Amino acid sequence: MICALVDCGGHLTEAHTDALAEAQQSGIRVEHFRVASIPSRQELKAIDALAREILPEDPTPSLDEIAAQPDVSHLGEPGPAPQKQYLREPLRIVVIGSDAALSAVLTRMMRADYLWAEVGYVPTGEHSTAAMNWGLKSSETGQGPSDQGAVMEEALSFAMTAPVKPAPLIRNDAGLAVAGSATIAEWSNEEIIGEIIVDDAVLLRADRDKDVFGAKLVPMTDAPGIVAAKAVTSFEAEAAPRRGLFSRLRKPAQPGQLDPASVVQGRAVQAGGPSLSVSVDGVRAKRPVKRVTFYRHLRDLQIVRP
Repeated sequence: MICALVDCGGHLTEAHTDALAEAQQSGIRVEHFRVASIPSRQELKAIDALAREILPEDPTPSLDEIAAQPDVSHLGEPGPAPQKQYLREPLRIVVIGSDAALSAVLTRMMRADYLWAEVGYVPTGEHSTAAMNWGLKSSETGQGPSDQGAVMEEALSFAMTAPVKPAPLIRNDAGLAVAGSATIAEWSNEEIIGEIIVDDAVLLRADRDKDVFGAKLVPMTDAPGIVAAKAVTSFEAEAAPRRGLFSRLRKPAQPGQLDPASVVQGRAVQAGGPSLSVSVDGVRAKRPVKRVTFYRHLRDLQIVRP
């Protein structure tokens, strides 16, 4: 097996060589790529080349052919990649970094159509929604530097050697893959104007729902693929100034607080409004949009998780 370590921001040090040495001793070919905190397409071309080396031509049905099939089997329980039997050897891509970094790598894999490659993740930030969803430990779990190093060493070893469990890949119509979460809000960070629908269910509608600032969606590890809920506070801390005589005495609202009673699951989320803000794994789109759709991709992720 080839294991491509995509080190986003230079987190690997000599303190983590034990996990690498163990992997190499077990016959794993380790390739280390040091890239930016959020890697660019140019930086990930080396990973593209590895994928082409292992599978020069994909004999399985293309995305267009899958979409044209009369059944909807691809919308059910996520399954193993059909390309597995044609690979010269397995390719595992281990992303070391933030959810935004993982999103960038998944986006590149999706656009270049090699989601058959296995994906391991070593989260490095204080909070990782993707790690929580996948049941992974964060390297910030430990109390001190030595504890954090031990957790990262364990996470790295797990990402390189543990088995794969397929899961849906959630993307949007701009071609961005969601690793941990995405948000839809008003561009001004005020109460949202518009409508958000999950499959056939109306999650929120501005003329019906008051004091609602948008919605957050998170990928599931099983069908149908997406879980979403509406936000009753702005995703930006204190985006809307408080007014009134007792405003200074009120406890500050937590940004992006969700309404648990609104939680709904589905395969797709559609939103429309005059000026929507869309963020994927903490990275906000550069300009507002009038509509956006998040939906389950036709190919599943082959992720390493408990």
